Amino acid sequence: MVLKAHEAREAESPKTTLAALAVEQLKREGVTAIFGIPGGPATPIFDALYHEPSIRTVVARHEAGAAFMALGYARLSGRLGVCVVTTGPGTTNALTAVAAAKMDSLPILVLSAQVATATFGRGAAQDSYERIDVVDMFRSATKMSVMAAHPRNFAATLRQAIRLAMTGRRGPVHVNIPSDLMRRQVPLELEWPHEYRSFGRTFDREAVKQAAERLLEAERPAILAGHGVNLSGAQAELLELAELLSLPVATTPKGKGAFSEEHPLSLGVFGVASSVRAETYLLSGTVDVLFVMGSSLHECSTEGWDARLKPGKALLHLDVDAGVIGRNFPVAVPMLGDVKTTLRELLHHLRRLIKQGEHPPRLRPQSYGDSLEIPLVMDPAAMHSPQIPIKPQRLMHELNRALPPDAAIFLDSGNNTFWAVHYLKANGKNVFVNGIGEFGAMGFGVAACLGAKIAAPGRPVVAVVGDGGVGMLGMEISTAATYGIPVVWVVLNDSRLNAVYHGQRLQYAGRTIGCDFKRMDLVLVAEGLGAKGYRIDFPDDIAPALREALSCGGPALLDVHIDAGEAPPIHARIRSLERFFAGMAVE
Repeated sequence: MVLKAHEAREAESPKTTLAALAVEQLKREGVTAIFGIPGGPATPIFDALYHEPSIRTVVARHEAGAAFMALGYARLSGRLGVCVVTTGPGTTNALTAVAAAKMDSLPILVLSAQVATATFGRGAAQDSYERIDVVDMFRSATKMSVMAAHPRNFAATLRQAIRLAMTGRRGPVHVNIPSDLMRRQVPLELEWPHEYRSFGRTFDREAVKQAAERLLEAERPAILAGHGVNLSGAQAELLELAELLSLPVATTPKGKGAFSEEHPLSLGVFGVASSVRAETYLLSGTVDVLFVMGSSLHECSTEGWDARLKPGKALLHLDVDAGVIGRNFPVAVPMLGDVKTTLRELLHHLRRLIKQGEHPPRLRPQSYGDSLEIPLVMDPAAMHSPQIPIKPQRLMHELNRALPPDAAIFLDSGNNTFWAVHYLKANGKNVFVNGIGEFGAMGFGVAACLGAKIAAPGRPVVAVVGDGGVGMLGMEISTAATYGIPVVWVVLNDSRLNAVYHGQRLQYAGRTIGCDFKRMDLVLVAEGLGAKGYRIDFPDDIAPALREALSCGGPALLDVHIDAGEAPPIHARIRSLERFFAGMAVE
């Protein structure tokens, strides 16, 4: 009788299709755009999107591009990025971008189609259930990868996936849905985000107290701020802490933008493409207390785990992921928690100690000497070079002049990354998003900027990319043109995979292989795909062209012919590779 009563109540409850349920739940998550490519098995989801005008549907040219767009959307909005792909190659094509999202702790949801359950094991077209098990394939690249097993529990499965994506160390999740289930009628079970997941941000009060004592006692301290500072939105707290205790601040390459490089306490970037100032100070062997926040201290943020980075007295390591704290350097004070929340608590505790007179306010210590007066960049003169082809340093200088103060700047992986990380200036208002680091997928910046612009339509979005990255995902220029997404690509056109070229040249007595290709006319490419194109041969043309491109109202590309002979600041990376080839991870 109880079962029959339950069935009667369920029969009376509102129903919808499984696909429509998914769209409605995502709407409650605040999702305003979904990226993907339709294919036969995935069409029920796209049909549900047809009936939901509040969610913008953006169809990419490649599934990797769609997933990168979802990644860019998540990075700038802080919300869940979503991409929908069909079965078989549609799903496998998205894998690289999903792996990048995991490495960068960005929450994206991949909804992938699957062949109908009745055809499992029978060799259906594009079957990714039996011979190519995409659920298993995605497990190592996500926080959760699962197939929807039954329409009745799909709502709970979807919420579990979103819960995992959006809590703790955020990351991608994957739900694979058999096509026949998508049209099944299911109860309209919807929940608001606060009803099924926590929004609390944790911190460790005892660790905060220990960290405060160490920082107040330090004589030659430093902060190394990573990607987690930007993800947590803790830039203001970092600035407040640095100024309260006069702490010099370096950022990792992925943490660039967390602290203004115009601030007198800035050391610039440390790691790949280190600033001269940061490298000199942090590797001097005289830093006694180093406070690392929001960084796993991987290769690219430590110059290949350079042993000189280890402080003389204490390493304080703050991260939301317990698995990375103390992984590569011994830690005196492990601090597990959200960066923003922890820094707020730390500031409160520091002020209390200072007010009580237990520690005097810190002034700028004499022990810093002239360290903070050292130039940030390796070759300041080259930034004003009138030479043709254009020096990459001059290009970065002109971008510094012309970029709006609040620009979101996407850096693709490759030669362009080294130049931009080293020479572009973080001003405390702009946002840097780069793909270099633990994964470093080329083509990332070409596509991710589209999702970012949709997430933040009022913010100028510029991608600094190489011609190699454009060769991988340049067709997404067509996506921007189709949907009128006004992003600007600045392309370092040198007819090479130039970071690889100079790496080979430095490591192998000048020998190179597999790096050069015929120069592409990217103005023609951009115009053929529906965007505006600007050919830049002279350095004085860069700033005016960028300003015009930003105001043209649609997508635009600057094809900048640069001096391919200029070696980017990759020497720290070369030193790391030499140690790796010799079988030594750490010196």
